[in-house]
Amino acid sequence: MAATKAAATSKKSPAKPKAGSKTARKTARATARPVDAIKLLKDDHKEVKTWFDQYEDLEDEAEKQALADKICLALTVHAQIEEEIYYPATREAIDDDDLLDEAEVEHASTKQLIAEIRAMKAGDRLFDAKVTVLGEYIDHHVEEEENEMFPESRDSDLDLKALGVQLAARKEELMAQASK
Repeated sequence: MAATKAAATSKKSPAKPKAGSKTARKTARATARPVDAIKLLKDDHKEVKTWFDQYEDLEDEAEKQALADKICLALTVHAQIEEEIYYPATREAIDDDDLLDEAEVEHASTKQLIAEIRAMKAGDRLFDAKVTVLGEYIDHHVEEEENEMFPESRDSDLDLKALGVQLAARKEELMAQASK
C-alpha cells in the first residue's frame, strides 16, 4: 500500500532537474518559498552575466561549448517565462507599451543568435564572436529591464510574489523538459 501511494504521489510531481545540480537546488529553493518576480529575474540576469564573464576566460573548446550550451538554455528558458508570464502581466499593469515592444524585439534578436550558436560548434569561425555579441545584447536588455521595466513594475499594483511563484514553477517545468 505504501509503495502504491508513493508511486501515485511521484506521478503527480513534475519532473525535476537532475538531483544535486545547482539548477535543481536553486529551483527547489525558489518554489519552497515564494520569491518576488523581479528578484527571480534579476538572479537569472546575474547568473548568466557570470557565465558570459567565465566564457571570456576559456580557451578549451569543450569547455566553451558546454558553457555556451548552458548560456543558451538559460536564456531560452528565461525569455520564455518572461514572454509567457511576466510581460503580459506587466503590459496590463504599466503604461509603457514601447518598453515592452522593445523587449519583445530584443528577445527575437536574442533567439535568432541563440539558434545560430546552437547550430555551430566551439572552434567554428564566428562562434566566439556570436557568444560575445549575445552577451552584449543581454547586457543591453538587462539594463533596460532592471533600470526601467522593473521599477515601473514595482510601482504598479502587480502581485510580484504571486508572479514570482508562477515564474519559478514554469522555469522548473521548462528546465525539467530540457534535461530529458
